[in-house]
Amino acid sequence: MAKTDRLAKLKLLFDHSPLLTKTRLLRELEISEPTLKRYLALLRGQLNAPVVFDRDMGGWRLDRTSSQLGTQYEMPGMWFSAQEIHALLTMIHLLANLDEGGLLQPHIAPLHKKLVRILGTGAPEDTEVGRRIKLVTLGARRMHLPSFQAVGTALLRRQRLLLNYRSRGKAQSTEREVSPQRLVHYRDNWYLDAWCHLRGALRNFSVDAIEQVQVVDRPAREVSEAELDATLGAGYGIFSGQAVQWATLRFTAHRARWVSAETWHPQQRGTWDEAGRWRLELPYADPRELEMDILRHMPHVEVLAPPDLQHSVVKKMREGLQVNGANADAGSGFDTHGLDD
Repeated sequence: MAKTDRLAKLKLLFDHSPLLTKTRLLRELEISEPTLKRYLALLRGQLNAPVVFDRDMGGWRLDRTSSQLGTQYEMPGMWFSAQEIHALLTMIHLLANLDEGGLLQPHIAPLHKKLVRILGTGAPEDTEVGRRIKLVTLGARRMHLPSFQAVGTALLRRQRLLLNYRSRGKAQSTEREVSPQRLVHYRDNWYLDAWCHLRGALRNFSVDAIEQVQVVDRPAREVSEAELDATLGAGYGIFSGQAVQWATLRFTAHRARWVSAETWHPQQRGTWDEAGRWRLELPYADPRELEMDILRHMPHVEVLAPPDLQHSVVKKMREGLQVNGANADAGSGFDTHGLDD
């Protein structure tokens, strides 16, 4: 039995027994007398348990009148098993690496140290989790911390935001008053789902594209979860829209080994054909992100429907071939002809 597990069992024994003798504790915990003394000292010292020795009754008990028998002692996080603490350390490490803006760092670091201390002898060093677990983020854009903090504050306090937002698609900035609804971490970047009072509709904003932001002392407009999902979560990817179409893709038998295990959209439908190919059907409102993912899987994917998505993907392939073909060796036989529109 691990040290943390024994401490958890020791607490359980004290919680459910009016008195614990030395004989019973040694038998239940399967430890030596010196080890029992160390555990009791740890219970009193680090974990604030009001354990007292009752000479008249010949055993240890909890002092039920002590002010220590409160929140600190009863806090359940102190009594995770060793396996649970290792899992928590792993999750905290992952969360710290996802926290690009650093908003959670002041809270994460003390919790990490506390868990390592609770785990006790034999626990990995502070650096061990970071050395053994590596989180690689690709395409994460730099984010201005004060902007992220302001967004988080307004979101939880249900207040509006006044922001200057630079649309990368149009390469221009606009001033918006928005009612924040939820933050979404998607493909290593943060997005804000909000009601835009300028457009009179739901929109999503890249948090890193917010140039200036101010929390406004006006209550945010509330939008139901169902409406948020219907507008911003109906189609594939981060781009929103309610005019949903369905795409049908077919992956080669080789690529299907991976794609069949992936979730592209919560409402997707996937089936195998007799040749071992994977047929994937999924909804989309804006084709941009879907097109990028289709091109990423070329030449192992076919766009079966709808026709406008087929044409758009082929057009982008032609344009890419033409751009890259201009720099290709003239004698390589590189030819962009033969692709149908």
